[in-house]
Amino acid sequence: MVKEYSVVQNKEGDGWFVKIEDVAPTEIFEDRDSAVEEAEKIAKKNSPSKVLILDQERNVEEERNF
Repeated sequence: MVKEYSVVQNKEGDGWFVKIEDVAPTEIFEDRDSAVEEAEKIAKKNSPSKVLILDQERNVEEERNF
C-alpha cells in the first residue's frame, strides 16, 4: 500500500507542514523547500510512497513518487 505525504501551507500563511496521510502535522517549517525536503526524506524511507505538494488553495501542484 502506498503511503501518502502532503506538504501544505498553514492557515496563517507563515509556515509549511508535512502531513502523513491526513494525520495532524507534527512540525512546522519556515519555507516550502524545507518541508518538501523533509517529506521526500520520509517518503524515501517508507517506499512505496508519494509526496503531494499543495498550493495555498490546497490544490495538488506536484506529485512525486518514491
